[in-house]
Amino acid sequence: MMANINCGDFRALNNYIKSDRYPIPRIPHALDKLANAKYITKMDCMKGFHQNGVKPNSMKSLRIICHMGIYEYTRMPFDIKNAPAHFQRIMDSIFQEEILEGWLVVYIDDIIIYSETWKDYV
Repeated sequence: MMANINCGDFRALNNYIKSDRYPIPRIPHALDKLANAKYITKMDCMKGFHQNGVKPNSMKSLRIICHMGIYEYTRMPFDIKNAPAHFQRIMDSIFQEEILEGWLVVYIDDIIIYSETWKDYV
């Protein structure tokens, strides 16, 4: 069975979008936090960007045209330039306490739980 996968080319639109400067963690910095960890779990937020809704006034800008008709995204597509920063901001907000406690790292749609001891891990 083959799934229909629709994607848009938003390069032209991205030229008109003001950049969101929310910081994306640097991978080496995240890896440094894991250096002494003996126990690590990595989770992925499946279809993470698509978990975020699009404001109704933005849907018109996110139209795609294909042989089956004209469609508007109701969820955040991958190719919008601010999607990673927007998603990182949401994840940092949700996991703020855990990040500050020093046992969780979030990199966009990836969550890493880590610990030096089994007791702290569970």
